Amino acid sequence: MNRHDFQNLVAEAVQTIPQKFRDAMQNIAIVIEDEPSLETLQEVGIEPPDTLLGLYQGTPLTERQWAHGNILPDKITLFQFPIEDESEDEDDLVVAIGETLIHEVGHYFGLSEEEIEEIEENYWRGERKEDQGEDEDEDK
Repeated sequence: MNRHDFQNLVAEAVQTIPQKFRDAMQNIAIVIEDEPSLETLQEVGIEPPDTLLGLYQGTPLTERQWAHGNILPDKITLFQFPIEDESEDEDDLVVAIGETLIHEVGHYFGLSEEEIEEIEENYWRGERKEDQGEDEDEDK
């Protein structure tokens, strides 16, 4: 797939992020690169042939101090070739982009790996925390 088409799929995936989270995403750049460098893989403790689909670089919101500001944007990098390699077809590619984006945005918000995995599972089952709360209220 060419870069332009991949960028369009990423833009569509960004729009699937709930509005309240998109509104909270300030000073963050989403970029696309072909694949992670060997140096990047070493920095995060991954040895080839394993690779990365995405990478968050910055200071999570939960770790920012009151004086945090006037700095370069945080960065989410999506690695096109590994994402494509993990995908069987274009539908699978859309899912892989969405999952990778959700994962990296989770790091931006300071969520743990376990919290991110739970969100990913609920997202693909079509469940939202608000929906779960409504069900609990109906049971009372």
